Amino acid sequence: MTRTLRTLTVPLDGESAPEGLPSYLVRDDVLCWTRREAGLVGFGEAARFTATGPERFLEADIWWRHLVIEADITDHVECPGTGPVAFGSFAFSKASDHESRLIVPEIVVGVRDGRAWLTQITADDGELTEAGAVAALKGWLESDAAPAVVHPEVFHSTPATLKTGSLREEDWMDAVTAGVAEIRTGKLEKLVLARDIVATVPEGVNAAEVLRQLAGRYRECWTYGVDGLVGATPEMLIQVEGRTAQARVLAGTLDRRDALGEAGLPLDYAERVLAGSEKQRHEHEIAIQSLTTQLAPFSEAMNAHDEPFILELPNVWHLASDVKAELAEVEGHVPTCLALINALHPTAAVCGTPTQVAGALIRQLEHLDRGPYAGPVGWLDAAGNGEWGIALRGAVIESPTTVRLYAGCGIVEGSQPEAELAETWAKFRPMLESLGISN
Repeated sequence: MTRTLRTLTVPLDGESAPEGLPSYLVRDDVLCWTRREAGLVGFGEAARFTATGPERFLEADIWWRHLVIEADITDHVECPGTGPVAFGSFAFSKASDHESRLIVPEIVVGVRDGRAWLTQITADDGELTEAGAVAALKGWLESDAAPAVVHPEVFHSTPATLKTGSLREEDWMDAVTAGVAEIRTGKLEKLVLARDIVATVPEGVNAAEVLRQLAGRYRECWTYGVDGLVGATPEMLIQVEGRTAQARVLAGTLDRRDALGEAGLPLDYAERVLAGSEKQRHEHEIAIQSLTTQLAPFSEAMNAHDEPFILELPNVWHLASDVKAELAEVEGHVPTCLALINALHPTAAVCGTPTQVAGALIRQLEHLDRGPYAGPVGWLDAAGNGEWGIALRGAVIESPTTVRLYAGCGIVEGSQPEAELAETWAKFRPMLESLGISN
């Protein structure tokens, strides 16, 4: 049985982190959720919950609510992300053997809207003080387990090799062809197929450096690190603050390398090719419809962009839409983050539509346990606030020298296997770059 937690949150002098949260990414075991130098990082482990199967979200929700109801919380900052916080990562599939998890760290550093804070979380009986919390943070940052900062020119000289994962490229393209054939029968509108590759880094994987590279290069994405799962996702499954929920839906992708040599501004090219493509817009409309339909029962008001916008990232452009909803009370309570995730996951953006048909076809064609890839990843606090992205543009560090990278593509009737394969390489690029591997 989990012991009662005690927490203390105090303001943190901003001068101690002039470069924002990425300056705290100095340990390979750090818990991380950052965007534009803000967010949360965590150190240590005060409590952990794991689950598998179709009830994993609801079981985690019950565990977390019991934990925070019983907790002794002292919070001198009181904003989203203060007080007790859990970082989480959930398996994509209810049939996966991969354990979904919530991890409550011992120390949390947060930055939001120019404010910084420090939270200490413990199950011990000792007195919690600001000086003690600062000393504990210093201890985590300066411990022998913290890797030395690697200079980029040294880091990128690391030799590494790549090998195919569950399917060879030819076999994966055959799977795309089979998926398109199923779509043409009318059984489904869209299917998302993923594949994996394995990188071997003989000199060892520096997870902290990977996270710093991602946070620096992909500032418009949410950089995440939870128990060996690392990446920088551009897609927000659900963000909850009070009674307001928001999501960012992506579907429709264009490799920025395709714009090389094109006349005119790159963004003009993206708008012409992406926004002007019937195939890309159809894929995007399916993803938006999927999310809004699932979110509607929990909302008393909702709005979304009438037209998708172009999200510009260093590796690709996406068609993107933001959705905002005011949450309704259900049986006297506003739904929690995890209750919403349980209803929303998996969306058409990572599975397809209809969901059950697409899910069965994924299991048949991918020959891959996605594990946490394309599953929810993020954090939540005691007040019900939280941010949960979809674990895309990421990888799982499987050993000190091996990393398994994942990428997927939305398949619709007009999809071409060679183009979809090229898109997976564009989506591998953020992780490959952060590992010092060019492709």
